[in-house]
Amino acid sequence: MAGGSYRSSHDDNSFEVFLESWLIRQEQYLNELIVAQETFDEEAQESDIKDLISRVVAHYQEYYEEKSRMTHRNVLRVFSPTWFSPLERSILWITGFNPGLAFNLVTESIKDLNEHQVESINWLRHEAKFQERSLTEELANIQESVAAPPLVELAHRVGMQVIYTDNINEEVDENIDLLKTALENVVMDADRLRTTTAERVVGLLNPLQCLKFLSAAAQLQLRVRMMGMQREAERQQQQDNENSNGC
Repeated sequence: MAGGSYRSSHDDNSFEVFLESWLIRQEQYLNELIVAQETFDEEAQESDIKDLISRVVAHYQEYYEEKSRMTHRNVLRVFSPTWFSPLERSILWITGFNPGLAFNLVTESIKDLNEHQVESINWLRHEAKFQERSLTEELANIQESVAAPPLVELAHRVGMQVIYTDNINEEVDENIDLLKTALENVVMDADRLRTTTAERVVGLLNPLQCLKFLSAAAQLQLRVRMMGMQREAERQQQQDNENSNGC
């Protein structure tokens, strides 16, 4: 577990509080990764570099552990996360980054991959894409089930108040619980694919390549975060100005 870990409470807002703390430490780790690259000396710093990489990986594991708890508490909110800006939400795939992004970061940030690494990464990319497609189809099937009997039929009966009994109430609750369980399972599978893909990529890289890959991942996340917040601030300012002019 990364230093200064956050101990979650059990309310839905706890994840947003956790995320803010986690992102502060993410930026600190990014600074460490950049310094390590600039002063890289594999023989003299091997143990320090391995320790840094382990701490960064543990930092991501902490995120997914906390997200797992949040998913179990309120999976529907995880699919509509108020802790992310509209820009961040626009690039999400099943509540997180697309696993294929890891391969793009590798090819863009590392220019000295050997032939074996290239072949292995291409194989991993193909495997991850297959699993992504399978999970995307699974989520689509779940979403289609929401608009199909028995949920629609029950909602119609309740809405029209043709019959409203404890039995129908129980039936609605049971179907909603089944829906939430299905969504929770697909999120957990998607997060597992994200983490295993990143871990397998890291396992193929040498220490300096790992530093570059992890730096690129952190930089992208923090940059998108900053851009999203800036856009929201500008939108809010524009809205405030329009409201002031309308008064």
